[in-house]
Amino acid sequence: MENAVAKTVKDVSPHEFVKAYSAHLKRSGKMELPEWTDIVKTGRFKELAPYDPDWYYIRAASMARKIYLRQGIGVGGFQKIYGGRKRNGSRPPHFCKSSGAIARHILQQLETMNIIEIDPKGGRKITSQGQRDLDQVAGRV
Repeated sequence: MENAVAKTVKDVSPHEFVKAYSAHLKRSGKMELPEWTDIVKTGRFKELAPYDPDWYYIRAASMARKIYLRQGIGVGGFQKIYGGRKRNGSRPPHFCKSSGAIARHILQQLETMNIIEIDPKGGRKITSQGQRDLDQVAGRV
């Protein structure tokens, strides 16, 4: 390392980190994309599917970072985090949760890659290998 101070995920900008980590996930090739990624909406409040073809990796990187920063988030917590405003036409908009299947699928993928594990207290927590992996990417950012 060129500088003596070690970088962790908390020290780098979230946007840059998620970009770098999603590229890392894509390169590693350990994540298999489900066949529905090109047609699915990310929540029932959305009108269209995501434009970015790599949205799945980006969401996975973002979720891994969230688990790193706060242990014990489960599928329901991620539905709340990625939820948004549902526009009801002429009726007032309301908050609406995002897709649970996508969140569940990404968590299962991260588990098979041994980045996160199930927390006995509920939700998921980061493994020591996952923490090392994320900090390594953060150090490169």
